[in-house]
Amino acid sequence: MKLASEKGVVIFSKSSCCLSYAVNILFKELGVHPLVYEIDQDPEGREMEKALIRLGCNAPIPAVFIAGKLVGSTNEVMSHHLSGALMPLLKPYQMS
Repeated sequence: MKLASEKGVVIFSKSSCCLSYAVNILFKELGVHPLVYEIDQDPEGREMEKALIRLGCNAPIPAVFIAGKLVGSTNEVMSHHLSGALMPLLKPYQMS
């Protein structure tokens, strides 16, 4: 949770995961530059993945946090985006 609160938008990702890549691209296209933790390149990666599962991530990667709160994985992020609920969450973090 400490890592998830370090910046407004944090994504726990794996460098080889296409869904992680897609979520990262979505945020960049929306003008947000998230802090990305590539857990497969971190010595604590396995522990991070276990912690994400304990927090309620059904699919632990990618795990998206906005303002320190778990939004979810790809399905939840895309559902928020399609329903129009994602942009209000991201507004404070958009680059001008």
